[in-house]
Amino acid sequence: MTMPSAKLLLCGPRGFCAGVDRAIQIVVLALKKYGAPVYVRHEIVHNRYVVEGLENLGAIFVKDLDEIPDTDQPVIFSAHGVPRSVPATAAARNMFFLDATCPLVSKVHKQAMSHDRKGRHVLLVGHRGHPEVIGTMGQLPPGKVTLIETLEDVNSYAPDPDAGLGYVTQTTLSVDDTSEIIARMEQRFPEIQAPAAESICYATTNRQESVKAAAPHCDLFLVVGAPNSSNSNRLVDVARRAGARDSMLVQNASEIHWSEFVNLPRDFTIGLSAGASAPELLVEGIIEAFRQRFNLTVDLAETTVENEQFMVMRELRDVPLEESDMAFVNGSA
Repeated sequence: MTMPSAKLLLCGPRGFCAGVDRAIQIVVLALKKYGAPVYVRHEIVHNRYVVEGLENLGAIFVKDLDEIPDTDQPVIFSAHGVPRSVPATAAARNMFFLDATCPLVSKVHKQAMSHDRKGRHVLLVGHRGHPEVIGTMGQLPPGKVTLIETLEDVNSYAPDPDAGLGYVTQTTLSVDDTSEIIARMEQRFPEIQAPAAESICYATTNRQESVKAAAPHCDLFLVVGAPNSSNSNRLVDVARRAGARDSMLVQNASEIHWSEFVNLPRDFTIGLSAGASAPELLVEGIIEAFRQRFNLTVDLAETTVENEQFMVMRELRDVPLEESDMAFVNGSA
């Protein structure tokens, strides 16, 4: 029986960004240097496959520091960043901690603190409850930061007439949605001050631009990522708005509902990208699943090439990182 034909547009860039790669390396290198267990506050990145792989290597994930016993073993903070109270608590308990906060998130923290030092109230554009938002708001005392999620929040916000205003944004937002919110803030509050540099990170922007380019040609667009991954969910939204007939988030090939493909046109086109915390191994698994069911043609839809790298902290730079150390996420032997 002849298999039906399908085309797959594989977006690039996709998958791990430099901040995610660095955070995972920090856990792996800490395990190599100090042995198990290594404690990690919250998911190091938003991907269960990565978290479970690190658990298999000896990492223990906790929600709060009070779950960690008195220990000399390392405690690692996630890539999303933490409020200033967290390292203060760790220091008070004499914990040895390593901060895996993405450098681009740390940059947003510094921008918020700079606004505050200059007497400005900070408006943070982001999603309530996201770890990055909690961490950014926690850089300043209560009442110094107001969260803005929607245009309606901008319209209803009543600033202190005696205070200046400055804004920052979460790094993983929709570029287009955030631009609309910022434009409205600048319209309502002409004196509001922008951050010294763009807050939405390069990886978020690059992945969204690639999806925008590919989506208009797609009958269905798949994004590999976790349900709690902000940047992955934004890619689903971007694909749909850019013209894909449908778009959905999947964690791996097992979540694809193959019965739905009978409703797609003959010789249909699938778009495929991955959020910044999704390993390439999962992308390859989905491509292979399509090859098993369709006469598949794969075309690369690449809009830019990323070469950013972030170094780990000094405490871990003396530990060699072998290809086999990362086999659980890159599939190497």
